[in-house]
Amino acid sequence: MDENAHWVERIAEKVAAEKKPPYIVNSGMTPSGPVHLGTLCEFLYPGAIHDFLSRKSKSSFFFVADNMDAFDRVPASVAEHAKQLEPHLGKPLCRVPDPMGCCKSLGEHFLKDAEEAMGKFASKPKILRAEELYAGGKYDKYALMFFEKLDEVKKAVYESSLRNELPGWWSPIMPICKECGRIATTRVTSFDFADGGSYEYACDRALKYVKGCGFGGKAKLEDHEYKITWRLDWPARQHFLGVSVEGGGMDHFTRGGSWDTAVSIHEKIFKSKPPVGYRFGFVLLKGKKYSKSKGEGMGVADLTELIPPEVLKYALLRPDVQENKDIDTSGEAMLRLCEDYLAASKLRLDAGAGAAGEAELSRADRKRAVAFGLSTKTLAFTTFSDVLLLYQLYKDWKKVGELSDGKSAEYLKPYIENWVGMQFLPEEYAFEYAPRELKGNAGLVAKFSEKLDGRMKALDVHNLVFEVAREAGEKPETLFKDIYETLINKPKGPKLGRLVEAIGVARVKSKLLELHGK
Repeated sequence: MDENAHWVERIAEKVAAEKKPPYIVNSGMTPSGPVHLGTLCEFLYPGAIHDFLSRKSKSSFFFVADNMDAFDRVPASVAEHAKQLEPHLGKPLCRVPDPMGCCKSLGEHFLKDAEEAMGKFASKPKILRAEELYAGGKYDKYALMFFEKLDEVKKAVYESSLRNELPGWWSPIMPICKECGRIATTRVTSFDFADGGSYEYACDRALKYVKGCGFGGKAKLEDHEYKITWRLDWPARQHFLGVSVEGGGMDHFTRGGSWDTAVSIHEKIFKSKPPVGYRFGFVLLKGKKYSKSKGEGMGVADLTELIPPEVLKYALLRPDVQENKDIDTSGEAMLRLCEDYLAASKLRLDAGAGAAGEAELSRADRKRAVAFGLSTKTLAFTTFSDVLLLYQLYKDWKKVGELSDGKSAEYLKPYIENWVGMQFLPEEYAFEYAPRELKGNAGLVAKFSEKLDGRMKALDVHNLVFEVAREAGEKPETLFKDIYETLINKPKGPKLGRLVEAIGVARVKSKLLELHGK
């Protein structure tokens, strides 16, 4: 493997070397809150690996929605429905009613949100719902196996999770209480192997957010009114799906985390090799971790109103997978990201002659080129800063389209209007062209205007500033400042040459000479 290879290439090569096709790429999430940038990693990263594996052999991409997980907190996004939702704390998410009334459950409501995000980012996994996997009996033989090998399973769990022992109430399964419907507050009190497995349980556990109702009941595994505890659910799911590769966040892959347990269960209980694993870093918003349930971090719906999905996808795929991605949503940072994305598109095209061409790229540029290729099938815009500049000057999309790439202007129109309306403009682009007097060294600004030529391009205008300043023995940065303050009443702005070109070189010359009285 080339030392400059992108992380997706490295993982795909490892899978191809260790697993036999057809490959199964798996991922998933608990649908407990709105989708944010951190959630995107759960389908963008495996989707990229699936993309590469598909080029080698047949590959499938599954995405499991763990809607059997317990509802343990009212998300900030639905806080106004807290009184309606709080009585359902501790129940499986698939059995918590949707207070908005648009879906059959709260879990389904947030899964729909995730599916919409997948659509925006052109990700197309096969979505599997945990409730359907359980109802279909996929887990029954594993639940029975875990009870049959209970001592071995317990040892594998507590040793892999770096504990001395497990709590006395611990069991491989969490029954759903027939009385209150909760899953988080139950414990198995006895298990009988007859007739495929049956158990007795008590709903008497007290958690910080909910208490059991006190009911005691009986059920059979074939009733499918249970969930396997997470550290066993994950390897069981991987085993019956035949998963080749699966990743997870740092919390799962820390020492003693759930990945260590999954590996132990595969090796010691299933007597099989685990999937190829990989961990990915957190997505941070200016140093702070995102959280679905707490409402911390800008939602994907908000972000995709400000920046095209393919650019966000590029930003997440560009760094090494284990790096934390600290996303800066300031206008300045997003503009730099768009410019980097467009520069990467040229790297990809320049290297398009083949692998030999790509090998000439530095590691950093190789990562950018591959990230662009994974994020974008067809380039929808070829400029961002020019469209933004022209819109700020004219506030007329027809004119912007005439003076720039019309397709780019049409595609970027909603994003740039949101930048303006939501006050995300970079400082240098928040201006108005309204020259009223020559500022600073008026004579030098006038000399600059006299030398302007309507045939000049942006670079020519830029170089002219240096020429005029040096001839007068002045610092170029001082003349730049004086011209900016004359044109837009600010000490700095967009690149001066491009600003003058966008306004019209002849128009700027005429206006400055007029102000000088000539």
